[in-house]
Amino acid sequence: MSRTYFGTDGIRGTVGQSPITPDFMLRLGHAVGRVLKQGDTRPTVLIGKDTRISGYMIESALEAGFASAGVDVLMTGPLPTPGVAYLTRALRLSLGVVISASHNAFPDNGIKSFSARGEKLPDVWEQQVEAALEQPAQWVSSADLGKARKLEDARGRYIEFCKSTFSSELSLKGLKIVVDAAHGAAYNVAPNVFHELGAEVVAIGCSPDGTNINAGFGATSPAALVAAVKEHRAHYGVALDGDADRLQLVDAAGRLYNGDELLYLMVNDRLAQGVAVPGAVGTLMTNMAVELALRQRGVGFVRAKVGDRYVLEELVARGWQLGGEGSGHLLALDKHTTGDGIVSALLVLQAVSRSGRSMAQLLEEVTLFPQTLINVRLKPGSDWKSNAALAAAQTAVTHELGDAGRVLIRPSGTEPLVRVMVEARDAAQARRCAERIADTLA
Repeated sequence: MSRTYFGTDGIRGTVGQSPITPDFMLRLGHAVGRVLKQGDTRPTVLIGKDTRISGYMIESALEAGFASAGVDVLMTGPLPTPGVAYLTRALRLSLGVVISASHNAFPDNGIKSFSARGEKLPDVWEQQVEAALEQPAQWVSSADLGKARKLEDARGRYIEFCKSTFSSELSLKGLKIVVDAAHGAAYNVAPNVFHELGAEVVAIGCSPDGTNINAGFGATSPAALVAAVKEHRAHYGVALDGDADRLQLVDAAGRLYNGDELLYLMVNDRLAQGVAVPGAVGTLMTNMAVELALRQRGVGFVRAKVGDRYVLEELVARGWQLGGEGSGHLLALDKHTTGDGIVSALLVLQAVSRSGRSMAQLLEEVTLFPQTLINVRLKPGSDWKSNAALAAAQTAVTHELGDAGRVLIRPSGTEPLVRVMVEARDAAQARRCAERIADTLA
């Protein structure tokens, strides 16, 4: 069954345009409430949000929708997405809802949800919600309406949880760390976590005004972090995105590390501690060099579809703990049920501290393959999957690369685009091969 509203990570779009409108959000809250009440006569939902001004409007509409279905609501105010996941599980609630468009620009917003166990919900649940949206509303009586209140200590609870994932035998004393929260949900959380673990913190991107989220700061704009690390002569820089579920790290030399490299560091730390790591999960976009390096260490590696929810599904199915995406979504299921930028940063810093080596030294054996990604806009009505020239070009390039590279062709989930990615040890070859394939779609 196809989905009308839900994409790879919840519902997302431009505020004021369908479906990110107050009337739809009221309907959505009511529909989700009805689905929840199929298994719980009096559910309670937790709602958190990032710092976009549109969050107030969406929060109010969702609250009304839930109340109209007889569902109680707890509201956290601005809180990172993984904080909502943690509190949903810790407080034994029915559902966690996050109002955020993550790394998207300010005009966008969206909704994503977590189960009572703090995990991303499966496609089948989203299909149930979409089915409920098509049905007439069933307003409960006044006596059965849901109630709403604010959870006053949400931020403090989550800060303590983050700190608990860092080894009690270690501290961050003696380190100067630049923390960039992208003017987003972690603005009053992340600096406190690193400070309370002993670090001297320089906070940037921590002054939200409702309209500046992800604007020139954060994981998707790391230049500000690199500059601040150099300016303040810091040991590390940590950049989060708008809802703080993804991470970029910078060392004292200003070198930026992506999620693929950070995943390798997390696996390497477990191995160094004598902990067995049967395998790790990446995505179709994970750099081939990381896959080869992990296999050389005896660690299995599989690729999931792009999206941290699919990485999670693969980890759970295999009983593994570590996975992630190059964008900085990292999962350590023995620490948290979902990707958490703050926790991931702590795990990497813990690995470096334990080893006594720098991040660059730990990654000496991992030289990322150059990747070329070309987005090709499709003509209306074109069927790229049946393009014989495309198939022939892909076969030829795959044969040319052999074991020293790979080809990935996939459609965009949000635009009429086909993404052509070629990875090879030689950057010029990757570019040449990608252009050769893309030309068949022009």
